[in-house]
Amino acid sequence: MSETGSQPVFKRILLKLSGEALMGNAEYGIEPEVITRFAKEISALNKQGVELGIVIGGGNIFRGAGLAGKGMDRVSADHMGMLATVMNALALQDALERNGTFCRVMSAIRIHEVCEDYLRRRAIRHLEKGRVVIFAAGTGNPFFTTDSAASLRAVEIGAELMLKATQVDGVYDDDPRKNPNAVRYESLSYDEVINNRLAVMDTTAVVMCQEQKMPLRVFDVHQYGNLTDIVYGKNVGTLVK
Repeated sequence: MSETGSQPVFKRILLKLSGEALMGNAEYGIEPEVITRFAKEISALNKQGVELGIVIGGGNIFRGAGLAGKGMDRVSADHMGMLATVMNALALQDALERNGTFCRVMSAIRIHEVCEDYLRRRAIRHLEKGRVVIFAAGTGNPFFTTDSAASLRAVEIGAELMLKATQVDGVYDDDPRKNPNAVRYESLSYDEVINNRLAVMDTTAVVMCQEQKMPLRVFDVHQYGNLTDIVYGKNVGTLVK
C-alpha cells in the first residue's frame, strides 16, 4: 500500500465493481467479509479527500444476458439485471455507512422509496461534498452492460481515471486461469484492446473511453491495497490509454 504522508495522484475516480466480486468464495449472493473489506478501503480513500463514484454490476444475483440466451425476453431479463444492481448498491451503501462514510445510491431507473434518481449535476454535487456515489441500474436501458454504464458515468462526472476491478491482476494475452504461460500487459492502447479482442470490457465501453480519452486501469480487486496504490500513482495491473 501507499507510504504514509504521500498524497493521492487522482482527485476523482470511477470504480467499476462487478457483482461477482461480491461473492467471494460463494456461488451466489454477497459474502459479508468481502463487501466489508471493499468498504473499508473505499472509506479510507474517501476520508483522504478522494472523490469516488462506483458503478456496480448484478451478476452475483441475476445476469440478464444469461437468461435471455435461454429464451427469456431480453428486455425483461435486462430490467431484472438492473434491479439486481440496485440490491448490490444498497448492500455496499450499508457497508460504507457502517464505516462512517456518507454515501448516496443513484439509480438510472426510478425507485424513489429506496434510492435517488440519477441526475448528473446532483451526482457531482454529492462528490464535491465528500460523499461516495454508487450508480445503480446501469444506463437504465436494456442491451447495455454495466461496463458501458461505467464508461458513461466516468465521462459524465469528469473522472480522471476509470478503474475496472476484476478477478485477475490485469489484462493478459490469454486466460491466466487456464493458461499458466499467459503474459500480462503493463499497458495497452484502446486499438490493441479492440483489434485483439482482449476481454477487458465490451466494445461499446472501450470505444467510449477511447473517444473521450478516459484512461482505464484494470486490476485485481481482491488484493487489499491495490485500489489505494493506484490512487496514489503506483503501477498496478494494466493501463489502457
